[in-house]
Amino acid sequence: MENNKKRKLNRLPVTIMRGGTSKGVYILETDLPQDKDAWEGILLRMMGSPDQKQIDGLGGSKSVTSKVAIIGKSSHPCADVDYTFAQVSVDKPLVSYKGNCGNISSGVGPFAIEKGLVEITGDKTSVRIYNTNTDKIIVADVDTKNGEVQYSGDFAIAGVPGTAAPVKLKFVEPAGTLGNGLLPTGSAVDTLDVPGYGPVQVSIVDAANPLVFARAVDLGLSGKELPDELDANPEKLDLLEKVRGLAAVKLGLIDDYKKSAWETPGIPKMTFVAEAADYTTPDGKEIKKESIDLLSRMMSMQKTHPSYAMTGAMCTAAAAVVPGSIVQQVLSPDTDTQFIRIGHPGGILECGVDYKENGACPEIEDTFGFRTANLLMEGTAFIRQ
Repeated sequence: MENNKKRKLNRLPVTIMRGGTSKGVYILETDLPQDKDAWEGILLRMMGSPDQKQIDGLGGSKSVTSKVAIIGKSSHPCADVDYTFAQVSVDKPLVSYKGNCGNISSGVGPFAIEKGLVEITGDKTSVRIYNTNTDKIIVADVDTKNGEVQYSGDFAIAGVPGTAAPVKLKFVEPAGTLGNGLLPTGSAVDTLDVPGYGPVQVSIVDAANPLVFARAVDLGLSGKELPDELDANPEKLDLLEKVRGLAAVKLGLIDDYKKSAWETPGIPKMTFVAEAADYTTPDGKEIKKESIDLLSRMMSMQKTHPSYAMTGAMCTAAAAVVPGSIVQQVLSPDTDTQFIRIGHPGGILECGVDYKENGACPEIEDTFGFRTANLLMEGTAFIRQ
């Protein structure tokens, strides 16, 4: 009996999917041990961490390709499936369950249907997802024409080559993933005293995931920076992590900002914004300022995100309607909040927000956007003990 249990752990059924601009390993919760304390070692070994190349595992050496989605039937009254997101560090023996990944979320609906957790209901199947990380509901509308998940289509997203079928993601009542509302500090703008740098104004907003927004100019940046450029500047990376760490302290996530990369590496997510301006993507595509409403750059696990996190877009959309927030300050004055266009390193991401005005803190009914997903592989991962 004991040998059989060991064999089950050694051979783990997995599915590899692209979700939005991320790629991850999707696993049925029933295929993992009931003891969740055992998950970390299994996921680290499966992804080949810690190792910058992740050469001995399924990880792709970047934070956006070192992600795991764990999915099972839900007992939540408003959900069909439970979904736990795990960010596996590339270079540290660390798995973080703090916060969610919106891009990986876009693969959860198709995976749940493929695995028979949700029945197809017509040309479009809505999958109600309970994200255990944030205690929030996400509704994914999946193209299921001809009685099966459709991956091919004509919808394109920046940061992914070609086109695919769209997946609409609606984050229902996304505010307050940390339990302290949309503005967890109680203010639209806070000032952080950054050691060795000075005061920096930020907006700490919590919708879908908590983000800390700063003006690019206040950090000595333009907002046009590309990932390779910023990642080659250790001084700026250190400054951005200091700001993020101080925001984490203000949120009560940690006691010492210097420990942010270890104790809360994924949240809050560091983001800096600027007014719309022309820029060029890494592949040479020119983005005109008339086609976007703001410039924004996100950090992911202490490096520059190559595009933009979907949960980041959801939080940016929510921040856009907060009176006086850093995001609202840089937005084009005629921005349609049902169609906010974020200029990121990979191109343009469109998102929207439904809300009710409520003085200094609006009531966010939902935020939404479109992603695509693709089924890449189904098979067995061998987890060496």
